[in-house]
Amino acid sequence: MLGMKVKTILVSQPEPKVENSPYAKLIEKENIKVDFRPFIHVEGASAKEVRTQKVDLNDFTAIILTSRNAVDHFFRLAEEMRFKVPDTMKYFCQSEAVAYYLQKYVVYRKRKIYVGERLFSDLTAHFKKYKNEKFLLPSSDVLKPDVPKTLDELELNWTRGVFYKTVVSDLSDLRDVYYDVLVFFSPSGIESLLKNFPDFEQNNTRIAVYGNSTVKAASDAGLRIDIKAPTPETPSMTMAIQKYVNQVNNS
Repeated sequence: MLGMKVKTILVSQPEPKVENSPYAKLIEKENIKVDFRPFIHVEGASAKEVRTQKVDLNDFTAIILTSRNAVDHFFRLAEEMRFKVPDTMKYFCQSEAVAYYLQKYVVYRKRKIYVGERLFSDLTAHFKKYKNEKFLLPSSDVLKPDVPKTLDELELNWTRGVFYKTVVSDLSDLRDVYYDVLVFFSPSGIESLLKNFPDFEQNNTRIAVYGNSTVKAASDAGLRIDIKAPTPETPSMTMAIQKYVNQVNNS
């Protein structure tokens, strides 16, 4: 595939809202067409669906938040269920980005908020300090295995509530559209490609994947992986694409 130039790229995510994104620089520098289209989207569970899971928001003294989606859907459902979140509620946020996003709903300085570095396991020290809390984990229908593993190993009193679901988007309008490179960031993106186009043949299409789980999903699906990130040399997807484009377009 190294002989074929790259002129068009489809990124299976929403378009970045920042003006000067790394993709904008790539487009300008290499004169490449880059389109953005989410291959998956999130749908919220209803209050009724949450009740059938036997989740009563009154039962909990602490909330574990692993993503912005978890924040949005916890507060959405609290409102739908007419649950006034008490000022005493403790929030355990996986990262600073999640904690920062929490300010959309609560006055930060008046709340008890505990923040991890980046990985879920980074919260362990905080959990150990507050072992007697009753924890609620609002999550997607897809949960990384290290999350329940960490909570169970610490013997915490915790309950999972599926507050939102990852759903395959309808991409039927792309059936006859061809791109030189398709970019994926999750196994769900690969699943969406194959559900929308069960007869997909890769041929000259280059596949770019981010993260080990996405690499595995693409390999399991029999796809040829041409661009991979992160690596020590190319820690971001745009850097990996830039390196590949330099090889094929300027050779």
